[in-house]
Order: sequence, then structure tokens, then C-alpha cells
Amino acid sequence: MESPERIGSFTVLYDEGCPICRAAHQWLAGRAQLVPLAFVAAGSDEARARFPGLDHAATLRDLTVVADTGAVYVHDGAWLACLWALSDYRGMAERLSSPRLLPAARKFIAAAAAVRRQTRGAGYGDACDDACR
Repeated sequence: MESPERIGSFTVLYDEGCPICRAAHQWLAGRAQLVPLAFVAAGSDEARARFPGLDHAATLRDLTVVADTGAVYVHDGAWLACLWALSDYRGMAERLSSPRLLPAARKFIAAAAAVRRQTRGAGYGDACDDACR
């Protein structure tokens, strides 16, 4: 039996116009990584060139993670993939993805997404230089 491909890196497509997404990007980038995370602005020319088969409008609505194996993770799968990549959070990601905890994890991620939608009005955060962090 063939073993599945080993993931060597993830590319995280995030909405750089969203303050919550920028904060998550900074937080993830500042953690020790077992699987390297590269960050690319969702919907950007770079994202479109690197991943021409993706629905780039959808990547602006939901966090999207692409593994170097070609696997694509969206929404709660993408958040769990990001946690799984981090040295101090892999165990948490594995626990949260268990059948017992996944429903609660999905509710938490959905709540965060709802807050993001409420704070992401037209032009919101576009002028922020992140100096307040």
C-alpha cells in the first residue's frame, strides 16, 4: 500500500485587507513551525499565478491553505491545518479535529468568521498600518 505524501510546507492565502486576518498572519508567522508557512494575499496576482485552479473570490471569503502536495484546505480545515503546522499547537489541532471536539471547533471558527464579516465593511482596515500592535 502506498503511503500518503508527506506535507513539507503550506501556503496560507489570507485577506490582507482584514484586520483579523492580518493579526492571525502575524501570530502564525511568529510561532515555531514544524511545517513552514508561507503567506500570500488572497486574490492577489501572486496567488492567481501560483494557484490558477482555485476560486480566488472564495479565497477572499474563507481562509484557504494549500499544501505543497496540492491538497487544499478551506474554512475550519484551513484553520486546523495552520495550528497543526505549529510546534506548540499540533496536539491541539489533532484534538480539535477529533469527532468529539470538531463540532465545537467548527462553531468557534464560524463565530470568528462572523465577527470578521461584521468588521469587514467597505474600506475597513485598508488604511491601518498595524502600528497599534
